[in-house]
Amino acid sequence: MSTAMNFGSKTFKPRPPDKGSFPLDHFGECKAFKDAFMTCLSANRFDNSKCRLQSKDYLQCRMDNQLMAKEPFEKLGFKDMKESPAGHEDKDTKQ
Repeated sequence: MSTAMNFGSKTFKPRPPDKGSFPLDHFGECKAFKDAFMTCLSANRFDNSKCRLQSKDYLQCRMDNQLMAKEPFEKLGFKDMKESPAGHEDKDTKQ
C-alpha cells in the first residue's frame, strides 16, 4: 500500500554527466589529433609527459567540437604550458 501512495510523488530528474564523462567522437572530428597523441605515446614508450602538447591539442579539438565542456587548460593540468599559437593545429594534422 505504501508504494502506491509514493508512486505519484517520485519524478525523474535528469542530471548532467559526471566530470570527465564525455561523448565519443563518432564522426572522427578529432581523429587526427588522437592519432598524433597515440603515435607520440608509442614513440615515447607510453610516457605521457613527453606528449603533453599532443594531449593539449586533442583536448582543444574536443572542446572546439563540443565533445567536452570548455575548461581552462590550467584546470586540465596544463598550467605550465603557454597557449598554442594560431595555426598550430594545422601543422599537427598533416603529419
